[in-house]
Formats: sequence, C-alpha cells, structure tokens
Amino acid sequence: MTMKNDHLMNEHTTPPEATEAQPQQPADTLARIAELEAEVAQLKDRWLRSEAEMQNLRTRTKREVDEARQYAVTKFARDVVEAAENLRRGLDALPAPQDDEPELLAKLRGGFEGVERAFVSVLERNGVAKHDPAGQPFDPELHQAMAQQPPPEGVAAGTVIQAWTPAWTLNGRLLKPAMVVVAGEGVSETA
Repeated sequence: MTMKNDHLMNEHTTPPEATEAQPQQPADTLARIAELEAEVAQLKDRWLRSEAEMQNLRTRTKREVDEARQYAVTKFARDVVEAAENLRRGLDALPAPQDDEPELLAKLRGGFEGVERAFVSVLERNGVAKHDPAGQPFDPELHQAMAQQPPPEGVAAGTVIQAWTPAWTLNGRLLKPAMVVVAGEGVSETA
C-alpha cells in the first residue's frame, strides 16, 4: 500500500502530462510574448505615424486657412489698385503748377493729391503696398519689361530707367507687376 500511496502521491504532486508540457510551455509563452511585443511595437509605430500625419494636417490646414484669409481679397485689391493708378494718371494729366494759375485749379490739384494720399494709406493699412521701381535693378518677380532703351550715362544695363506703373503687392505677394522700361545692353537708338 505504501507503494500505491507513493505512486498516488507522485501523481498528485507532479502529473505525467505536466512533466511533458513544462519544457514546451515556456517556449510557447516566450514566443507569444515576443509576438505580442512585435505587435505592440508595430501598433505604436503606426500610432506615432498617424499622430505625426495629423499634426502635419493641422499645420497645413492652419496655413491654408491663414493664406485664404490673407489673400481672399486679391481680386478686389487688384481692382482697387487699378482705381489708384487711374487717379494718379488723372493727376499727371493736370498742367504743372504755376504761380499765375487759377486758384480753383490749385485747389483741385491739392484736393486730388490729398485723396490719392488717403487712398494709398488705406491700401497700405490693408496690406497692399506700392513699389516704385525707377532706378532699381530689373526684378522679374516684380517688374514686367515693356521696352528696352540704351542706358543713359552712368546707368548700368538691367536697371529700370522708367516706370509706366508701380508694382503692387498684397501682404508681400505680387498683386500687379510694374510696367517698366529697362536699360538694355547693346540696344541701338532706333530699337
């Protein structure tokens, strides 16, 4: 009976199936842990990439909304700039001031010049800037060359020697290029 009890005791303390499965269980468990850790790493990587993509999307959207807000008035500003240029053309069409000119003409000229100053000031407060290109080097980003002429004495080739219209920008972005005459190298007098 002792033998049988010993055998029963051994059966209760360490069953034969447990003895056989023990060496495999840690290997299976370690493999499963490694598999889960790889899956966690993969999910973490995907989550981080998704977060980075969302941050880029937020940044890009904010920039696009800011640009839309800043440049939404481009067409309107272009039309208003045209009106400012027409006002300047009208002022330039007036005869030059003279000492014996009628008082009415002097007052009209002064009034129109005041309107022009106020008009340009309103444009500047709203991000529209006027750039006078005369005497500046030709810049294809701001100027449109309408003609070339031989450079006057002391003026380098590629310099704007006459501006038909100024350049206009809206918050630093070109709104309307300046129409200019450029000093050209090797341009004949008849060109």
